[in-house]
Amino acid sequence: MGTKRIDVDFAEFYASARDDCLRAVMASTGDREASEDFVAEAFARAWASWRKVGRHPAPSAWVVRTALNLRVSSWRRSKHAAALDDQDALRAADRTNLGPVDPEIMAALMALPERQRQVIALRIFLDMDTAGTAKALGIAPGTVTAHLARAVAVLRAQFSPHSPAERQ
Repeated sequence: MGTKRIDVDFAEFYASARDDCLRAVMASTGDREASEDFVAEAFARAWASWRKVGRHPAPSAWVVRTALNLRVSSWRRSKHAAALDDQDALRAADRTNLGPVDPEIMAALMALPERQRQVIALRIFLDMDTAGTAKALGIAPGTVTAHLARAVAVLRAQFSPHSPAERQ
């Protein structure tokens, strides 16, 4: 593959995947600025290894996973994690301009455990299947299914127009 073809392939990939990758990382982190930094670094790494990454079955999942790994590395270096309370999550969601992600939904996502947010980000925002999500996160497919089911149950209970007693 020639250098020009690599440039074109990567440019097309970047243009088509950037927003989805950013939304997926944003859904996991809740911090737009940090997500932009992590995604930019992940795309830079993808560019540097495009011959390999371009052959990956889901290059956008590779970028998201790399961005999430960068987040973990950043957290480890700083030796602390800043947990968002509900109001901080709403303010962070209000600062986003990522399209159809409602601030209430973003706040609800931020209230989920991190692994559940990651599964939601890959399964919902990137429309990946269970096997691809499991591979990207380095967990078993059954674990992906369990995390997704738990997250959906929490979100459904929070956003359902009727209480469980009213549905019976």
